[in-house]
Amino acid sequence: AAASASWIVDEVFLDYPLGDRGLPASMAGRERALTFVLGGLSKSVGLPQLKLGWIVVSGPRAMAAAALEKLEFIADQYLSPSTPVQLALPQLLERGTVVRRAILERCRTNLGVLTAAVRRFPAIGLYPPDGGWSAVLRFPSVLDEQSLAIRLIEGEGVAVYPGYLFDFARPGHLVISLLPPQRIFKEGLRRLLDTMDGAIGPPAGPA
Repeated sequence: AAASASWIVDEVFLDYPLGDRGLPASMAGRERALTFVLGGLSKSVGLPQLKLGWIVVSGPRAMAAAALEKLEFIADQYLSPSTPVQLALPQLLERGTVVRRAILERCRTNLGVLTAAVRRFPAIGLYPPDGGWSAVLRFPSVLDEQSLAIRLIEGEGVAVYPGYLFDFARPGHLVISLLPPQRIFKEGLRRLLDTMDGAIGPPAGPA
């Protein structure tokens, strides 16, 4: 019998693996359960302003057909993508190969810089990312995430996201982008880590 559960799989970062396991396989085309795979131009070719995304539906034939009928109704309630971007889509996807390669190379380079830099700060940790454009730092929760983020943007000109915006179960996280050019990333990282290290201070000694 077909599974009653459905999969909704966001694959916008599928083309940007950062770990050692290589490019993961897409969930598109799976037939055992009703599956919705999400994608779009914002990440696949680095063009968020073109506003075009897609949903690939697969699964048991009858279930997939019913889902497509309902999705068509839902899609009719919203504005359609612009005609120019629809007509240009084949060329955008083809030429996007160069863009994807450049983005992936930059993210991997900056991740290497970040990994090496964090090792110098015992109180600050890094969750090794499997993919995407960002990385997560963890630190003692004696620092307030939002206050630290505000201090960094106002005092150092460094923009980060406090972890609570991403629903981490516990405080003590910052999310940083791996997209800046390497020179800017290195300088921003230096300011970030120095600020965090100074705010955390030395470990408390024995009472």
